[in-house]
Amino acid sequence: MVIQQPSNQIKLTNVSLVRLKKGKKRFEIACYKNKVLEWRSGIETDLDNVLQIPNVFLNVSKGQTAPSAELAKAFGKDASLDDIILEILRKGEMQVGEKERTAQLERVHNEVVSIVASKLVDPRTKRVYTPGIIEKALDMLSSMAHQQQQQQQQQQQSQSTSATNTPATLPGTPNNEAASSSSSIPAPKTELPTSTSTSTESKASARNIPTWTGVSTSKSAKSQALDAMRALIFHQPIPVARARMRLRVTCPTSVLKQGVKGPKPADGEEKAQPGTVKDRILHFVEQVESQDVVGSEWEVVGFVEPGAFKGLSDFVGGETKGQGRVEVLDMAVTHEDD
Repeated sequence: MVIQQPSNQIKLTNVSLVRLKKGKKRFEIACYKNKVLEWRSGIETDLDNVLQIPNVFLNVSKGQTAPSAELAKAFGKDASLDDIILEILRKGEMQVGEKERTAQLERVHNEVVSIVASKLVDPRTKRVYTPGIIEKALDMLSSMAHQQQQQQQQQQQSQSTSATNTPATLPGTPNNEAASSSSSIPAPKTELPTSTSTSTESKASARNIPTWTGVSTSKSAKSQALDAMRALIFHQPIPVARARMRLRVTCPTSVLKQGVKGPKPADGEEKAQPGTVKDRILHFVEQVESQDVVGSEWEVVGFVEPGAFKGLSDFVGGETKGQGRVEVLDMAVTHEDD
């Protein structure tokens, strides 16, 4: 016995929906997820490789196609089907399945942890931490951030509740009642501005504090790794520091003894003593590995904090008028466990 099956049935596998709300209707197209990303970046140009079904739907999962009248009303009578599909591809939001979203989030998480683990070290031993330890430290920061958010929400709710329950003196209240109420409830003459300014200052300071709440798929792994490192270094759930860079600085000997004006002293500080170009370069270097004079050039190899690299490079280029140079020998110097 031959089992009859519909010949036009199309199974949607690895489907990614691109949705666009136009007017009061939401329109969908069924695509391949990877191909949508390639098409938007310009790598893929053939729509046949992007679309699973070259049609516009009101609901892909139910197989409900969009009527021509609805398309004409939303996109215009002159818009062709290809034009409508292209507009949805350009402006629509891509929806992926729960499993794909979880897998993508896990990939970004592992990449962030791997980057952080390669850039941070124990400041005492200069040894790198394992990805597992870094992951636990980030989880601690994430839990801490969520607890703080909950506490802030509770405080805001309690403040709004107390403000709602505070009785106010209505117009026409007798003087004796107003006096009695004023004697029991102090008039908030200066409390409101003070509390407002305090809350504004606290919000501003909170914005400057690095926090970590977990990874997301909307930002690159590299930028999220930088945010994670800032939070770890600031809060120190485990002792961490940025791994130092190993640099080679080359400078003409003719400018080494030239004087350099020191930075302007702050109020209450003693006048900064001017130094030579050589002194200032060695001030940037935390640990000198070697230094030597080769011909007419002085060369020093040493370790520098990553945050000081730009200042050192700008100083050498400016003071030597482009004759000196700073070379990176190692981006992150660490000691691996045997």
